[in-house]
Amino acid sequence: MTPPATSVEDFVHVYEPGTAPDAPTLLLLHGTGADEHDLLPLGRALAPGAALLSPRGRVDENGMNRWFRRLREGVFDVDDLIGRTAELAGFVGAATAAYDLDPGRIVVSGFSNGANTGAGLLLLHPGLVAGAALFAGGAPLQGREPAPVDLSGTRVFLGNGVADPITTIDQSRLLASQLGERGARVLVREHAGGHQLTPEVLAEARDWFAREEF
Repeated sequence: MTPPATSVEDFVHVYEPGTAPDAPTLLLLHGTGADEHDLLPLGRALAPGAALLSPRGRVDENGMNRWFRRLREGVFDVDDLIGRTAELAGFVGAATAAYDLDPGRIVVSGFSNGANTGAGLLLLHPGLVAGAALFAGGAPLQGREPAPVDLSGTRVFLGNGVADPITTIDQSRLLASQLGERGARVLVREHAGGHQLTPEVLAEARDWFAREEF
């Protein structure tokens, strides 16, 4: 799917240039009710020195920022997700040009609603990002089988809680399966907790990011 033409101004966002030579770019996607500032500390922790591109979701759910509509908790409006993900892909392309980013070294990282959206970018817009570090996210296209896209060369870290009542572990494992079946190299780390990012999983994700050398 070709993303629609989008201006970098179409999304409220924060951009922090990288401070390390040849640093990659982290595309940071917040969870429900947060904003473009929420995941900046996560980005700095995951990849010190990386450039940070952190937009704000454009859906308003009772005053809370989101990336796409849902019918109720845990049930997505999949058509809206597809359209909103295309808008976001267009923004990434526009930001790549506006900030002179290396399109081959963009890694998406998100939590919860942002992780689901990051998974949507992987499955619906293959090649847009080089990898992903997603936390408390699951398979985004609920009830629909993703297209058989080629994700070979895409590297993914998934961190999820086995007791998560919002994103069930079955959904996170389904996402891992969908990505792996399409050629992505997936590292899964599960923790005993719920809808959260634990310090242990964060440390493993940081080590993974350093090893992958995006």
